[in-house]
Amino acid sequence: MDFLIEGFYEGLLRVLTGDPEVWRAAGVTLQVSLWATLLASSLGLPAGYLLAVARFRGRGLVVGLLQSLLGFPTVVIGLLVYGLLSRRGPLGGMDLLFSPSAIVAGLCVLALPIAAVYGMTSVAGVDAGARETALTLGASAGRAAWTVFREARFGLMAAVLGAFGRVASEVGIAMMLGGNIEGHTRTLTTAIALESMKGEFGFGIALGMVLMSIMIAVSFLSRLLQRP
Repeated sequence: MDFLIEGFYEGLLRVLTGDPEVWRAAGVTLQVSLWATLLASSLGLPAGYLLAVARFRGRGLVVGLLQSLLGFPTVVIGLLVYGLLSRRGPLGGMDLLFSPSAIVAGLCVLALPIAAVYGMTSVAGVDAGARETALTLGASAGRAAWTVFREARFGLMAAVLGAFGRVASEVGIAMMLGGNIEGHTRTLTTAIALESMKGEFGFGIALGMVLMSIMIAVSFLSRLLQRP
């Protein structure tokens, strides 16, 4: 029990004194998570809108596939993206492996179905009359989509923040594609895994405190944005 108390004390001290290793890992975590969320949302939310309002052959298959990807093992995503980015893979010439860009690519694949499925659900919850009315009044397809997005904004914001929370707490993809290089690709989650294995429990707790603070901030922001 003593080592837990000592570890917590050391972790709190590292956070309060601004340990540079802790904040470097936090900076990398925020950088890759924000980019992955931005890219995944840019693709996933429009896809979710189309799946909610359009009817086409194979729609059920696409929706089922996206829903299945919500529970896809992250280590498999890391393995697939690793294969694409490795020197023998089709994208190996870009030399992205073990860089923040590689982590962003893997996390984007993880977040994309989250943004698409929850975006689709949010749009489907909007009264269909809103889009039809906009089209009847002469609005373009893009303008009508914007009208629906405004009606579904709280659900869409929750989808984006949920995707961010998922990628910020992920460890397998970051470890496989980033390589856990200090000051370059080491995130909070990979640093926690490494330091815990080295017996640096206090350091791991410091990293965990920062990660939990980010998760709590995202949760409160989500609740705040959903208030009428």
